[in-house]
Amino acid sequence: MNKRNYSRELDELIKNNYRDGVRPSLMLHVCCAVCASYVLEYLYPHFAITVAYYNPNITDRSEYDYRLSELNRYIDETGMTDIRFVEVDYDPERFDKLSEGLEDVPEGGARCARCFELRLCYTAELCKRYGCDYFATTLTISPLKNAEVINAVGEKAGRDIKARYLATDFKKKDGYKRSIELSRRYDLYRQNYCGCRFSYREMLNRNR
Repeated sequence: MNKRNYSRELDELIKNNYRDGVRPSLMLHVCCAVCASYVLEYLYPHFAITVAYYNPNITDRSEYDYRLSELNRYIDETGMTDIRFVEVDYDPERFDKLSEGLEDVPEGGARCARCFELRLCYTAELCKRYGCDYFATTLTISPLKNAEVINAVGEKAGRDIKARYLATDFKKKDGYKRSIELSRRYDLYRQNYCGCRFSYREMLNRNR
């Protein structure tokens, strides 16, 4: 069975919307400014974007707030003036609860899948609440994250909540490379771990 080409699917959707004179609304889950940089550059001309910065996995409030401030700064400095934000709570207790029993699972395993599910289900709910045409996530730009897993979680969330999920693989077509170029240009904070205390611990162990 051939793998789906998520990048091509998205390009086809954009091409069809352009032909029809349509700019759909998109509820976009964003994890940080670095991942958002290329994704927003790519999507902004084609979608009316609302950002959902929902990341209860991030280690502590200061890290959470700093990543959010860098995201705001990037959007301001690039002049994407009509991007909206929805207000979400920083609720690390939800991440702690889903992590119970999975504390020692390596990065990329079942704990990460649950984390994707938590964030994408919440984004799907926001998509439906605010009447957006689609929801999506910046998570697929990371070369360390499996786009098939993320998209499977997103599509299930969309089916369950009755919201349309936009499957993506933003690392394709040098998307990740472009995100690094933009991060350097705008001097964005580039964290050296995903966000949770478990990825932070793995980062410390690698650097010993």
